[in-house]
Amino acid sequence: MQVLRGWAARQASWLGLASVFAAVQPALAADYDQAPQVAEFIAEMTRDYGFASEQLVDVFAQAERKQAILDAISRPAEKVKQWKDYRPIFITDARVAGGVKFWQEHEAALARAEAEYGVPPQVIVAIIGVETSYGGNTGSYRVVDALSTLAFDYPPRAPFFRKELREFLMLAREEQVDPLTLKGSYAGAMGLPQFMPSSFRAYAVDFDGDGHINIWTNPVDAIGSVASYFKRHGWQPGEPVVSSANVTGAQAEQGLTVGLDPVKNVGELRSLGWVSNDPLREDLPVTAFRLEGAEGREHWLGLPNFFVITRYNRSVMYAMAVNQLAELLVDARGTL
Repeated sequence: MQVLRGWAARQASWLGLASVFAAVQPALAADYDQAPQVAEFIAEMTRDYGFASEQLVDVFAQAERKQAILDAISRPAEKVKQWKDYRPIFITDARVAGGVKFWQEHEAALARAEAEYGVPPQVIVAIIGVETSYGGNTGSYRVVDALSTLAFDYPPRAPFFRKELREFLMLAREEQVDPLTLKGSYAGAMGLPQFMPSSFRAYAVDFDGDGHINIWTNPVDAIGSVASYFKRHGWQPGEPVVSSANVTGAQAEQGLTVGLDPVKNVGELRSLGWVSNDPLREDLPVTAFRLEGAEGREHWLGLPNFFVITRYNRSVMYAMAVNQLAELLVDARGTL
């Protein structure tokens, strides 16, 4: 990341850098510098959050509207894949090997994250592996372009992305980085763990103690930030994530959880024909779900740590992919 000292406090430095940048690259975008809604946003940021309007005028003079982003977010969602199709996308020999290598390279940081936050290394590595292949694909859009495009040109979710744009500008100010240099996904997710700006400001940590939080190119900060996120969302150290279940009887369908939040406990599900293959407390709330696997139907009980993973991405299959990749990483590391 390019560090810009005193982003908020020394406006002259900011404007001086912008002038140099403009001189070197004169053909800057002008997609948002005259837009009324951008002027309104700048006024809000100036009035409510202490920004200098000149700084933000300069940022939005250089922000670009990206049609590719609007195309991507407006594209009809693909038909939901079955688990037998979804799993092979993330559970591959290459991803397991890459995870073992990442674990070996950052063993000390991962061990410290577990000691401080209670989140095991394999889960942290699996999250980063599923999200970005250990930093191999963190996104190629400037975050300011992605968030500006969605905040000002995508009405269905404009309030959400306007909030994330506000959070992004505040994190750039706090971390003293040039907001025009940071890159991410088409939706504005950033770095190795793909945090949205609001998640960055709430959960990201300076895990290497250098005075800045850098989840883009600093795996140590990314590791600590994922662990921080999981702890803050209720990760229970030493507890399992899922339990397989045997399901029988005419009432079994009534046990399936609608959505992700657990609404029945183990005892209630047992009365409907769901029998866990592990000893679980009868009063433990769980998420009951069925997957169509390569070898047929699978029935699972998602435990509290499973629900924590779904807070990172609201998908049963995502959480299962993270969990199974984590298990394979432990096995592969043990065979070395």
